[in-house]
Amino acid sequence: MLIRLGYDIQFDIPQDVPFVAILNIHPSRVQDLHEPDHLIIEPDVPATRYADVFGNMCTKFFAPAGRLRLSNSTLIEDSGEADPVNRQAREVPVEYLPEKVLMYLLASRYCEVDLLTDTAARLFGGLPRGWDRVQAVCDWVHEHVVFSYEHARCTRTAVEVFNEKAGVCRDFQHLAITLCRCLNIPARYATGYLGDIGVPAVPSPMDFSAWFEVYLEDCWWTFDARHNTPRIGRVLMATGRDAADCAITTSFGSAYLKKFEVVTEEVHAAVPAAYSLTGG
Repeated sequence: MLIRLGYDIQFDIPQDVPFVAILNIHPSRVQDLHEPDHLIIEPDVPATRYADVFGNMCTKFFAPAGRLRLSNSTLIEDSGEADPVNRQAREVPVEYLPEKVLMYLLASRYCEVDLLTDTAARLFGGLPRGWDRVQAVCDWVHEHVVFSYEHARCTRTAVEVFNEKAGVCRDFQHLAITLCRCLNIPARYATGYLGDIGVPAVPSPMDFSAWFEVYLEDCWWTFDARHNTPRIGRVLMATGRDAADCAITTSFGSAYLKKFEVVTEEVHAAVPAAYSLTGG
């Protein structure tokens, strides 16, 4: 399966400001690209690419005052298979976890492990350990939290999601991540492209999506507390402790979002070399 990926993001910048963007696909998917994955910055300014401490590909640049446009269009090959499921995957005792995984048991900016430990033990502590316990966490969050763009708030933490029972995709994942960490299951935040491939299309505009990964057996597995079903065509961009580590753009000063369009569509025919995000 081939998937067309792209975005058109525009800001008004009142005065010169440094930016960091995480808008390239994750290095683990680079070998699947059929076209270059270039972040186009308008106006053209010098930019530096680097890998952050989580292995995400970042771009640092200095944006002058005025209109800033970040755009890209690329083509990636995907297996066309849904997220893998392994009901026999076991939890790894903390003492046997790799050292680099231990950070994903700790509290972070949006995931207050210490405040939900008793709740997690009450809800899930008695369940058999392993894949099914993580799925039980996803089921609970999916059933008790209402998805609503109107309830979006960039400062909402896992405890607030638990109390308010509403939010957007990142909020679902933050709560599920926190509950897993409370159960000594390493969990990390993930973000990337997720289009309506293999599912009925929804009228809302496409966006980047959030999901999460848990460490079972000896590898990371994909879970999604918002959709709560295996999906086709996830394309990873970044992982981290929570959304603070995976922000698609960070400005070190004022920047006002004026346009945000994302494309993630299966390609059924030959794709022209030139592709416009705004061409319909």
